[in-house]
Amino acid sequence: MVSTAKKADVWDSKTQTFHGGQEHRFLDNFIEDFSVTTNYMGTPVKALDAAKEAMVDIHHYPAANQEPAKTSLAQFLWPSDYAEHHPRLLMGNGASELIDLVVRKTLQERQVQGVSKPTWKGGPWNVQYQEYQRSAQTNGFEILAPRSTERVDLLCIVNPCNPTGDYFDLASLQEHIRNNVLPGGAVIVDESMQPWLSREFRSDSLITAHAFVKEMWEQHQVGVHLMHSWTKIWCCTGLRVGSVVCPTIGHCEALRKIQVPWSVNGPALKFVEEVVKDTAFLEETWDNTPRLRVNVIEQLKALGHSEWVYHGKPFLSWVWIDMRSESVAEKAVELARAAGVPVRSGKPGYACPTFVRIAVRKEQETSHLINAWKAL
Repeated sequence: MVSTAKKADVWDSKTQTFHGGQEHRFLDNFIEDFSVTTNYMGTPVKALDAAKEAMVDIHHYPAANQEPAKTSLAQFLWPSDYAEHHPRLLMGNGASELIDLVVRKTLQERQVQGVSKPTWKGGPWNVQYQEYQRSAQTNGFEILAPRSTERVDLLCIVNPCNPTGDYFDLASLQEHIRNNVLPGGAVIVDESMQPWLSREFRSDSLITAHAFVKEMWEQHQVGVHLMHSWTKIWCCTGLRVGSVVCPTIGHCEALRKIQVPWSVNGPALKFVEEVVKDTAFLEETWDNTPRLRVNVIEQLKALGHSEWVYHGKPFLSWVWIDMRSESVAEKAVELARAAGVPVRSGKPGYACPTFVRIAVRKEQETSHLINAWKAL
């Protein structure tokens, strides 16, 4: 049953961008949240325990230098040469804080260079996570269409793209960057969902593309920033943990200068320090997410809606479904909510009214959603 609480009060449509992950608090019969793309395994137990234990120290300020959590994260990103790249890493209160820092710093730099109205675009996917565009609009960038062929002052790419599931391999990503940003501009590539790729995710990631990042900066003065929200792969969205790998140490220092101090709280730092050690958690994630995703799609196909189209790479933690009908999509959202298994409508935020996004979950939880949609 849906609570009488007003769901509309969660988001201020005049100042905020719609996001999933809120409806569970209004459902008296809540079972599982299919509206967020978090790991089906839930929060790693040892890391959660570490965060809980850190609560006894909340009468102290967290580490201003984010240590030792930042070093632990650097060792996770660059197992063999973390010390060399550690100075380019900055943690934040979720990726959202860091996104806004890079956008504001890019605006400032372009205006100093004489660009009064810098341009921004996402893509090339038709839609992606909206926080990048929201921040750009708020800071006065001119917004270009995702498939615009114009080079821009700030290019933001979500790869893999949430929600569409599109994915650039590393070579294609680098080529797209070279062709779409102006000299002196900046790039943010969001690889929050990329660690799901496989055990070898680093090899197809900007994490290890040091020569490319150096080339873009030294030859074109283009700063390539690599963004991560760690709250999806490690299922800790309420904790707010993000990071950005900057093109140079100087870029990192410039962001730190405008970042509010202590933006990452003590429990979050302890969580990161512990979670990067949990290799078994990631091994199970890589082994089972593709299998569970196949299961979800097979069960959806068994419902008999041959017109539905399923988007996204096999390794991803969600399915982006085009139901080819706005009314059917709306009904699907309503039925899921009523059954205690909320899904993400493509209409608010993404402006894709025939689409629904559902998270990959275990078989038992998925069966509740499938049963609810049998009434479609």
